[in-house]
Amino acid sequence: MQSGLHTNNMKDIIHKVLNILLPVTSIISAVFVVPPFLLFKLVFSLLRRTCLIEDVAGKVVVITGASSGIGEHVAYEYAKRGACLVLVARREDRLRIVADKAKQLGSPDVLVVKADVSNAANCKNFVDQTILHFHKLDHLVNNAGIAPVCMFEDYEDVSDYKSVMDVNFWGSVYSTQFAIPHLKQSRGKIIVISSNAGWYSCPRLSIYGATKAALISFFETLRVKVGSEIGITIVTPGLVDSEITDTEFMSKLKTNFVPLESVEGCAHAIVNGTRRGARFMMEPAWLKPLFYWKIFCPELLEWFARLVLVTWPSEPGKTKRS
Repeated sequence: MQSGLHTNNMKDIIHKVLNILLPVTSIISAVFVVPPFLLFKLVFSLLRRTCLIEDVAGKVVVITGASSGIGEHVAYEYAKRGACLVLVARREDRLRIVADKAKQLGSPDVLVVKADVSNAANCKNFVDQTILHFHKLDHLVNNAGIAPVCMFEDYEDVSDYKSVMDVNFWGSVYSTQFAIPHLKQSRGKIIVISSNAGWYSCPRLSIYGATKAALISFFETLRVKVGSEIGITIVTPGLVDSEITDTEFMSKLKTNFVPLESVEGCAHAIVNGTRRGARFMMEPAWLKPLFYWKIFCPELLEWFARLVLVTWPSEPGKTKRS
């Protein structure tokens, strides 16, 4: 008994010492480590922008949620650069239209696969079809997502919204699981379309934001495991003028407070950032300072979010899917 008490006391002492020692050593280390590290990142970033841009001509790119919005226009950006495409979504008729345009823009071959990413068997199927048709896989764009816009207390039954996690999170996990063996062979890339709602508190997008935060956490962890073999680019777009933001509430928001980025501009930036090997992208780039405000002055961002996103009438049950 006394031995156990002594052990616990020693653990507490160790933690108290670390509470004092680590902050001090971290500050001192930062003075010597951060400047040269930032210089290295700057030089490497300049090299990526000029010399290390990936040529995607002839490469095979799978895009989920490709029937509209960011996924559709990412397909067009890859098509312009000569990539072969596998377009995945539930709306096959829309996919056919996107495929035809992608071919006109320069894609040498486009495969259309109707699938629901929340179904693991569907995800395995479109990866298998990709390998059967093209014999390889170079880029996987995890884009499919749904976005309910509603105050949390207005949900009649919150369990009805389990599908948001099934699509936004598990859909990307399933697709990645089946694609990883092929991406390792090609030393390919995974592109994850998350959202700034994954790190910025958006009251009317609480469940949506939670799923996007889960995406960020999962793929940052996966990068630690497979980053030497597969490149991972995590993208957190802001408000983009697409089908998923086509609600009355979003219309008020973009009219009065936030300028929407064009879906074409967002897709162009995503593909170029991926080709340069970007690890993390905030799009548009002016969102980056808000991230630092969240770290150092979270109360101010919370006040602004409450002012803008809580005061207006809610819209229960509004869900958009891409």
